[in-house]
Amino acid sequence: MDHDRLNSPSTSAISLEVMGHRLHIAQDPNSKHLGTTVWDASMVFVKFLEKNSRKGRFCPSKLKGKRVIELGAGCGLAGFGMALLGCDVTTTDQVEVLPLLMRNVERNRSWISQSNSDSDSIGSITVAELDWGNKEHIKAVEPPFDYIIGTDVLGYEIRSTTVHEKMMEMWKSNFIVKTVSKSKMDVKYQHPSIHLYMMDLKAPLIPEVEATDNGNDEEEVVSNPGEDEDPGVKSESCSGSSPEAKSVGLDDWEIRRCGAMAARLLKDVKL
Repeated sequence: MDHDRLNSPSTSAISLEVMGHRLHIAQDPNSKHLGTTVWDASMVFVKFLEKNSRKGRFCPSKLKGKRVIELGAGCGLAGFGMALLGCDVTTTDQVEVLPLLMRNVERNRSWISQSNSDSDSIGSITVAELDWGNKEHIKAVEPPFDYIIGTDVLGYEIRSTTVHEKMMEMWKSNFIVKTVSKSKMDVKYQHPSIHLYMMDLKAPLIPEVEATDNGNDEEEVVSNPGEDEDPGVKSESCSGSSPEAKSVGLDDWEIRRCGAMAARLLKDVKL
């Protein structure tokens, strides 16, 4: 059992407004497969995209037509975020998850096309089976891709510091890793335990190339402004909300985070 979640049998769908579109993502938290739950990291990711879509690498003019593959898509929320910015997204998961993923893609794609008069501004999203390491599956999705995304894969909620440290060590051996600063995230959809990362493949091990690398190891990883950090983007969200605009009552996101906190505090309590 995952003690960081608040899902219950009644939590059958998540409704979230992203870039002016209301997405309705069905989930099945009672399933034995982790991919049938909308993880909080995916919500943080799509709201990060929304906030940073006005300028920089995530603006629609730069993403239009870019090929994206989503690994471990689960319910499909993160892939829709990239598709709404104009990308052509292949969203993938294991075969057990595909029926729910396909249902979410078809329903939301239909709602978006019906409510949007300028459908040319929105990219495409398709579903494919991808069992990691399966050469036939990899060939079928027709790489290469401009972007590879994954929530609770590349952007995720830290649950074990030991696993996190080992994973970062493995990442840094192959990639230039940059942590997205909290100021770049939506003012509401963020949490200290949820981290987003941007990674670029390292250049071949040539000293001259290494010396010009933007990443100054720890200094860069903790999000000093670099090519992925746009200091011109302010901390308010695209919808114009601000930290002061918080309502008195708890909304769904705040309830989810309170539940996650309570679960962590109680996970070692034996009854």
